[in-house]
Amino acid sequence: MDYERLFESLPSPYLIMTADFTIVTINQAYADATMIDREAVAGRPMFEVFPDNPEDPDADGVRNLRRSLQTVVDSGRPDALALQRYDIRTPEGGFVERYWSPVNTPLFADDGSVAFIVHRVQDVTDLVELRRHGHEQQRITVALQTRIGQMEADLFTRGRHLQDANRQLQRVNAELAAAGDALRAQQQAKDRFIATLSHELRNPLASARAALDVLGLDVPDHPARAVLARQLTALTRMSDDLLEAARVVTGHLQVARRPLDLRTLVAATVGDIEATRPGSAGIHLALPDMPATVEGDPVRLAQMISNLLDNARKHAPTDLPVHVEVSTDAGHAVLRVRDEGPGFAPEAAAGLFDPFVRAGTSGQSTPAGLGLGLAVVRGIATLHEGTATAHSNGPGTGATFTVRLPLTDAAPNGAEQRPAPATTRAPMRVLLVEDNADLAAMYAVLLRQRGDTVTIATNGADALAAAHHPFDLILCDLALGDDPDGYTLARRLRRTPTHRSTRLIAVSGFSQDADRERSRAAGFDAHLAKPLDPARLDQLLGDWTDQPASGQPRPRPA
Repeated sequence: MDYERLFESLPSPYLIMTADFTIVTINQAYADATMIDREAVAGRPMFEVFPDNPEDPDADGVRNLRRSLQTVVDSGRPDALALQRYDIRTPEGGFVERYWSPVNTPLFADDGSVAFIVHRVQDVTDLVELRRHGHEQQRITVALQTRIGQMEADLFTRGRHLQDANRQLQRVNAELAAAGDALRAQQQAKDRFIATLSHELRNPLASARAALDVLGLDVPDHPARAVLARQLTALTRMSDDLLEAARVVTGHLQVARRPLDLRTLVAATVGDIEATRPGSAGIHLALPDMPATVEGDPVRLAQMISNLLDNARKHAPTDLPVHVEVSTDAGHAVLRVRDEGPGFAPEAAAGLFDPFVRAGTSGQSTPAGLGLGLAVVRGIATLHEGTATAHSNGPGTGATFTVRLPLTDAAPNGAEQRPAPATTRAPMRVLLVEDNADLAAMYAVLLRQRGDTVTIATNGADALAAAHHPFDLILCDLALGDDPDGYTLARRLRRTPTHRSTRLIAVSGFSQDADRERSRAAGFDAHLAKPLDPARLDQLLGDWTDQPASGQPRPRPA
């Protein structure tokens, strides 16, 4: 058997050294795993080529590996290290974190002394990363690592069966890869489930919201309508929090940062909340004279501020206000939201930002909600390189939530950081494409009340048939159920001369960043989340009033 060729073709990394730990040779897999030139290591001491990471004061890779190798020399028996962190030097001179499962096996001279040591490693860095993400991953890691160790020991103690043992090792590696694929598939399935759940929740919420708006045309001041409006708003926020928390946990929440004055954003958000969700005692706002400029996404930061205020108002007594303060300290803009509510035990502070945690003290009822608002707060703060903390001196003492964001020297963008008030607009010819009959009927009433002429299509085929006529605006659901769906419909409409420049807006319960990018690529001018806010639609259309009429070339809105 050509053992040299076998050694070179082994998929696992191998290194052969003398009994004094001088490198004899390595195979290509070892060179690839350690990012080193094979020709540059022969004849050099093992720990000169592979030293500890000097930037890690706790590095113990050299010490542990040296002890294992010395055990092999002294005992003449194989020795395995179950798991070892051993950072690898890059060609550029830095170090990268790596975790290995090494097995060291002696090769004997004719006199019975140890002449060489076969050093075999398995890079388990990805496995360690998976284990960090959950107990189930850790269980899989330990089980698979144990199997790897058992098989490696068998491999090196029965050298005659080296080739068969390596085939077994390849099977284990395949199982490990399959386990990783399964974990990723589970995560993707969870993401799809949450997105679908959010979409399915938004459809009935959108129908109810539209019906409530229609009722408002006849009985705008009825007390029952105000109750329904508050409860629908609460349900919508729960749906939004569920989706946003999923984005935070999976790392899919995206931010578009620019310089902005935190004072302006806080004041605008407080004003919005007091106007749309008034409380009994109000909000006391304290702002500094000097700007508190940060690099931030105004939409995400407004969401963070709103969640903090909603949390405080939920806990505060109805006769006591919530206190909101913006300040600067040690290079950071500081936002504090304080309530006089029941407070919490100091040791419970850190856990309040975990998903699905709802704070409550002994003798107090747990507040309503899913326990996701503060998880979203921490996620948004982290994406802005900031922190979110909670403090209370104990039950009955109230609570203070603090967000710290790095200050920037850049000047704030001169544009308003909150949406402008809705503008009036001229009546339009509207094609409404919506497969939910209740929702379509309610939207049609609201649009007609604004003077629009509305044509309803409940599927893509009917929409294409109706689109032979000119329209000023097409509002289109994306998940129509039948072929074509909303994306395909948009692409087909954009290929027709009649609707090449018609204003085309997606209205969907799918509102993640990827969904918005996909709708833009399909040809939509804008993407609005369900439930549709008629005022937001009016504002958007008002922004387009200076554009040419339907059927004329015009630039796409951002």
